[in-house]
Amino acid sequence: MNSIIDVPRALTRSRIPSGGLAELERRVLDGEPRAMRALVRQASGVNTLDLPFRDVELKAKPNGTGGTRLLFTGYASVTEEGYMMWDWLGDYTEVMNAGAFTKTLGENPDAIFCLNHDWQSAPMARTIAGTMRMTEDSTGLANESDLDGARDDVYRVQSCMDAGELNAMSLAFYVTRQTWSPDYMQRNIVEVDLDGGDNSVVTFPANPLTTGTTALRTRAANAIARSRVPALIAERARVEKRAGATLSTATMSTLQEVLDLIADADIAVDAAQEVLSELMGVENPNADDESTSSDDTSSETNSADVDAESKSIPTGPDPVAVRERLRLQHELQTQRSR
Repeated sequence: MNSIIDVPRALTRSRIPSGGLAELERRVLDGEPRAMRALVRQASGVNTLDLPFRDVELKAKPNGTGGTRLLFTGYASVTEEGYMMWDWLGDYTEVMNAGAFTKTLGENPDAIFCLNHDWQSAPMARTIAGTMRMTEDSTGLANESDLDGARDDVYRVQSCMDAGELNAMSLAFYVTRQTWSPDYMQRNIVEVDLDGGDNSVVTFPANPLTTGTTALRTRAANAIARSRVPALIAERARVEKRAGATLSTATMSTLQEVLDLIADADIAVDAAQEVLSELMGVENPNADDESTSSDDTSSETNSADVDAESKSIPTGPDPVAVRERLRLQHELQTQRSR
């Protein structure tokens, strides 16, 4: 059984603070690519996990005024059961620890019940309205929600559930305490914050970094773009370059993943350009035209410009062009090192 490394509490906020290298950051700089997995997972802010329907039921109940409402019951999460996750490094395991919901439930979190993490539509139930109630028991996080069957969206959910077309739950939450195994192949979620999150019925269980609506993906992308993650990748590249090595496959694949993850961010272009310029030694298009750089950097930039012209490397701030530019720049660097 692997021992567990506690992630510093400073890293459990949605934005990784500047100043000082935490243990995870040091491991990234030391060349441990899986340490970046922990940072990316946390830096995304909103976390999600999916669960096939567990004890889910939707049935009519009296509303107290002679009419009826629909009562949804089921589990949004189970505890002490490992479930498979995946990212650009492959599969790994997550476990929601028993007691992870105790603190947040005691703080009366504002959470909603919705379909496919759609935070833009009116919620079908909400904790602050008393129409959604969450409790933690020996199985996990139980949900009980009162739904208005006269609403079109509730009717659609009921119809799809009856037909077996909706058969999974997803929980959106924020992590406040977590641990990772030394090899970063298991994450234990010790404590979460449900305020501002949701319990969703979902069409397809999915990767937590890609699931949900555009709004949810944009929120996660913005959090990663504003975190220290892009700067850490750039610093790792500088370490490799100072050692006279070609950028490693692990560094390049991590960079590609982060660029993909921030593609939905409002500041994706700026973040991508900054990372690209740091990694490849090329001029950041957003930098001051009058800013100066070291002789080595200027030499690399001039050489890269010549090669870029001969290779027809795409220009412009579009994230797709940025990624293609990165790939071709890496190819050129590899050729020069031979």
